[in-house]
Amino acid sequence: MSLATSHIQPCLWFDDRLEEAARFYTAIFPNSSISHLGPVAGEFTLDGLTFRGVNGGPELAFSEAVSFSIVCRDQSEVDYYWDSLADGGQESVCGWLKDRFGLSWQVVPTRLHDLLADPDPDRAEAVSRALLGMRRIVVAELEAAADAAAPRAAG
Repeated sequence: MSLATSHIQPCLWFDDRLEEAARFYTAIFPNSSISHLGPVAGEFTLDGLTFRGVNGGPELAFSEAVSFSIVCRDQSEVDYYWDSLADGGQESVCGWLKDRFGLSWQVVPTRLHDLLADPDPDRAEAVSRALLGMRRIVVAELEAAADAAAPRAAG
């Protein structure tokens, strides 16, 4: 079952900024649209995934306990999503940020997974250490860290 036809649908609780958030997100993600926005609830689609949203008041707030991960094919895509979502928000570490509404995102290049899965544990460890020092993930810096790792001695 694809995400677009899934019976599971994220529902986001906003204080009173649902319409602003829906317009912000649909302007960033491709294949996005707003289906319905009312004073209390609405529905919008981001890159094919449908979200419900409610203007529920200030009682609840987003936390890092739930985040959305964006898998990026290259550095330009990482930069686009990072710059777009961090605008008015707060940068964190290791590719995490909170947008202007407090929703947490992980902006992750596919290359990170390849580098962390390197069969040479020294290279993978070097990538991990480099990642821990980053806010926005920079693929070239991860690759440089892996390349700088001492090759393992042949046994």
